[in-house]
Amino acid sequence: MKINAGEIRVGMLIEYKSDLWQVLKTQHVKPGKGGAFAQVEMKSVVKNTKINERFRSSETVEKASLEEIDFNYLYEDENNYFFMDPKSFEQIEIKKIIIGEKGKLLTENLSVSVSFYNEKPISIELPNQVLCKIKETDASIKGQTVSSSYKPATLYNGIKIQVPPFIETEDEIILDSRTFEYIKKI
Repeated sequence: MKINAGEIRVGMLIEYKSDLWQVLKTQHVKPGKGGAFAQVEMKSVVKNTKINERFRSSETVEKASLEEIDFNYLYEDENNYFFMDPKSFEQIEIKKIIIGEKGKLLTENLSVSVSFYNEKPISIELPNQVLCKIKETDASIKGQTVSSSYKPATLYNGIKIQVPPFIETEDEIILDSRTFEYIKKI
């Protein structure tokens, strides 16, 4: 689907120079002299390289059309994560490099949305909130105010986060999967 350069937004996937690019930053500039343009920083989904491009506002770019399908997480090996379609029971594998840090939040049977581009999986979307368990955290210091202080904690999946002082070892918490921030205690 063709869109004007002025409609490019952060997070969007576009096809450009026969590659698939994810928009990291965009800035619309209207100079005193000449036409307006969009300065766009993009990262290649396939090659993992970055470029900065300048598009005139009259130009059009091709927005990538993705197919999203829900899958359940099964297990992992040293290079891949494995998922199953709950309707057809078809299994797919996605390389750990593609999923990145989000892979640490995967738990058995967790429902995720997998984005496909030309029938190849390119990314996964986790639920916004996931359940995690605290492996270890520092003891809270008496007299600290709750509103201003957070303390470090390590989850069983190895992720280090900041939590309020009342959180203790072995507590279950809800974590925001997009920002890796504490939301609430269970």
